[in-house]
Amino acid sequence: MSLRTTSRRLTIWLWIAVSLSLLTWTLAGYPKFICIIAVVPLLAPLNGLIRGRRYTYAWATLFAIPYLMFSATELLVNRQARWVAGASLILVFVWFCTMILFLRVSRGQRE
Repeated sequence: MSLRTTSRRLTIWLWIAVSLSLLTWTLAGYPKFICIIAVVPLLAPLNGLIRGRRYTYAWATLFAIPYLMFSATELLVNRQARWVAGASLILVFVWFCTMILFLRVSRGQRE
């Protein structure tokens, strides 16, 4: 299996993990409605991530930034949510890195 395929599959699995981690914020006391609303923007790049479109991977990295900032803020400020924030921060950071990895290994290839 090529590094491109591996990074693409890993990105999709991490997308699922990030989505599930956002839903686990209910365990830290956040309302379910807010957690569901937080997952909705992540649906936008899903089709392109599954199909392996480089353009989608490029702009999907921008989707990770607000989730990184939210997780980092909650990790520092909210004692009750630190365990969820830490897990989410790690997942979002690794998801971001795998998207960058896919873009690097698929450079020069047409869709």
